[in-house]
Amino acid sequence: MKKFLNVFFVTLGIIFFILILIAIYLFVTDPLNLKPLIFDQDKEVVESTGGNSVSIDQHPLLSESQEKTLETFGIDPADLPTEITPEQEACFEDKLGIARVVEIKAGDSPTATEYFKARDCI
Repeated sequence: MKKFLNVFFVTLGIIFFILILIAIYLFVTDPLNLKPLIFDQDKEVVESTGGNSVSIDQHPLLSESQEKTLETFGIDPADLPTEITPEQEACFEDKLGIARVVEIKAGDSPTATEYFKARDCI
């Protein structure tokens, strides 16, 4: 019985050690890009000009909070169209509702669910 318990706990220790190594590897490499979601890092693009830092607006139609929300979803705001066609706006209204589209146009950030509902409209 003593030998069985010894083998059992050594095996559990080895499995635990391997899991810790895997967790460290995944934390360092971040293959799923989860660090921004977990640690909520600000990803502000800054250009240095002679000692002064100037913030660069990645998309003229989006507010800072909307840009940060899209970056959290893994979307580059610079890749989005700068003009919204009437067909796209009708699609957004159809998928999200007119009231919610008005709120987003006023500066409210879309949620992940709303993004996935309306991503076909872009």
